[in-house]
This record gives sequence, C-alpha cells and structure tokens, in this order.
Amino acid sequence: MALIVQKYGGTSVGDPERIKKVASRVARFRAEGHRVVVVVSAMSGETNRLIALASQISSKPSPRELDVVLATGEQVTIGLLCMAMNELGVKAKSYTGSQVRILTDSAHTKARILSIDETPIRTDLQEGSVVVVAGFQGVDELGNITTLGRGGSDTTGVALAAALGADECQIYTDVEGVYTTDPRIVSEARKLDTITFEEMLEMASLGSKVLQIRSVEFAGKYKVKLRVLSSFLEEGEGTLITVEESGGMEQPIISGIAFNRDEAKLTVLGVPDRPGIAYQILGPIAEANIDVDMIIQNVGRDGSTDFSFTIGRADYERAMEALAGVKEHIGARSIAGDTSMAKVSIVGVGMRSHPGVASRMFRTLAEEGINIQMISTSEIKISVVVDEKYLELAVRVLHKAFELENPATRGLTGAG
Repeated sequence: MALIVQKYGGTSVGDPERIKKVASRVARFRAEGHRVVVVVSAMSGETNRLIALASQISSKPSPRELDVVLATGEQVTIGLLCMAMNELGVKAKSYTGSQVRILTDSAHTKARILSIDETPIRTDLQEGSVVVVAGFQGVDELGNITTLGRGGSDTTGVALAAALGADECQIYTDVEGVYTTDPRIVSEARKLDTITFEEMLEMASLGSKVLQIRSVEFAGKYKVKLRVLSSFLEEGEGTLITVEESGGMEQPIISGIAFNRDEAKLTVLGVPDRPGIAYQILGPIAEANIDVDMIIQNVGRDGSTDFSFTIGRADYERAMEALAGVKEHIGARSIAGDTSMAKVSIVGVGMRSHPGVASRMFRTLAEEGINIQMISTSEIKISVVVDEKYLELAVRVLHKAFELENPATRGLTGAG
C-alpha cells in the first residue's frame, strides 16, 4: 500500500463532469489500497475571472486582499471534489491551505512555503479518508491568507509529498507527460519516459509550461519521486522525473528544446568602458524588481561599449523608465529596445560528454538564415536569442538536427 499525492490542474477539474472523473480515478486508487492525498487547482479560467473581478474594483488592489479573493477558487474545487467522492461512497475531507497550516512567508501573490503541519492529514489517512487540499495557497505567521503565484498548486503537491514522505507525487495535467518540445509546433515531438531533475529544471526555467519551476526545485531538493501524467487518459506511465541519468548507449545528447516568446532586448549604446559600469546600468533594473536574463557587452576601439541584456517583455516599459535616468548619469549615447525577441534553448545532460553540440546548433540555424543575437550556455543547456518570427522554424530544425523526433517518423536510424 503506497502513499500517493496527486495534483490535478485547472483543466482536469474544469467542470462538474471532469471533477466527477477525477473522483472516480481517485476512488480506484483508494480501492487498490493506496492512501491518497489530492491537491487541486481552481477550475479552469476561475483565477483569471477573479483577477478580472478585482480589477473592476481597483486598478491596484492590495496584495493581501487580492490573495483573499484568489484563494476562493481552490476552495470551491476541494468542496466539490469531496462531494463527488462521497457520492461514490469514498470518505473524503477537504482542507484549505490555512487549515493544513501550509506556513509561508508574507510575500503576497508570490509567497514561498516555509513549513507544513501534516499531522491532521496523517490522522485522516489512518482513518481511511482521502484528503483533498487546496493548492496555490497558504497562511503566514500572522494568519493572513497567501498565494504562491501562477502554477503554485504544483509546488503545494510536491511540498506535501515531501512533508508526508510520499512514495510518489503525480502531477495530472492536460498532456501525457514531458515532450521533447511543444507538439503544437513539432508534430513529431516525442514523449519522454524519464528526464532528470536537472534537465526538467532547465526546461521549466527556459519556457516549458509543463511544471512550475519552484515545484521542480522542491522535488529535486527533497528527492520526491515526481511523475507527469494526463488526467484525460485512463492508462499511461507519463514521464518520471528522477535524480538518476538514464546512462548507457541510448543516452541522448539532447533531451528537449524549450522556448520562450516573452523576451525583450535592451541596449545601452556608447557606454564609457570603465569599472562599475555594469552595476550602474543593472542596479536600477534590480531596484525595479526586474529579472535580467542574458547579458552581452561589446567593447569598441574608441573606449566605449554597447551593453545589451534581455528581460521579460512585460517588464519592458518599466525597464526603459529605469534606464532613462541612467543614460545621462553614465554619459551613454542612446538607449535602444526591441520587444520582438524570442529565446530557443537545447537541454540535455548528454552534452557533457559530447563535444560539438554548440557548433551543430549554430550551423543548423545558420543554414536556415536565422541570425543569433545573443548566446548563453551552462553545462547542460545552450540558449540563443533570435527574432521572434524565426522561433517556430528554429525549434523545428533543431528538433530534427538532434534527432529528437519519434523513431517511427524517421525510419530505423538511431542516435548519431
């Protein structure tokens, strides 16, 4: 008999019929003798509806009060799911984040989990109940309701699995697992049977929307066995996210291709080339709470430099405002910006032992006439910034160049 934590996303509980199907799935696991804790998101579209509702009252709502409003979405779902399981004759008990006492810091709308009191959950499990917990939310030391940010239900699920010492944390979503890239762009994309935490962390940080990055960090830190499955399929092994690399002759060089359309590039032109100039440019950006991704600096012969960096597109206007005062202060010639950028990344632990991965990537893009504007690398990933209009072409040609497609679509050829 295993202890399993299952998390169901908004599309999985999008309407009463889907909630009933989730209840039936959980009932089958319970009938097999497993102890089950279920974490659910708000019904599909509900969080957006609540945000829109708040915006009709205030253009800048108090983060504390916004959390109070947003947390109601998951509260509806846990009640409905318990009702559905009771109808099937399964004992079930619902908990909000504050009732479980998922203790967080006080950073409203983006709180981080500090601890979980799992005692009441263990008591209910021992009494034969299925426990249903509201994802995405917690409570701070003062008793204020907090929320964990977009995708926070994934983090709730993994954190509960870690606190309970669960045998497995299953993330049910609207896809069958983790794919080599988005199947909507590359129809030949292949579902991965396994992927390492390290690779999944890079994929999540680089634009893959399958799992929230904080949930992957949590799972890796606490060695939680994590599996991504589809809530719309009755069977399937999904994708197991694991600590171990799948070594041997079949170890692929690249596991997947991630991308992000939400990129903007800023360039401060004609900057004096002197110590501390990077801080003078990026300090105000950090003070504006804007995350910087890639950075590149080109030094000219006249003692000046052009300093470029990328940020999220939503932060573009604020970043330009922050740089307006910097321009005069440091004596820069001008500031240029471009919001039509995209980032494409290849990820794989296999590239550690395979030289020439970068050259293959760059050659493949060059052959398609795709200009690389910025490059960033780590031990297991290479990212490039390109014009957004070339994004889908870049993903397709790289997917083919690194032989990531389903073998059935390319005959019997193996890894290169």
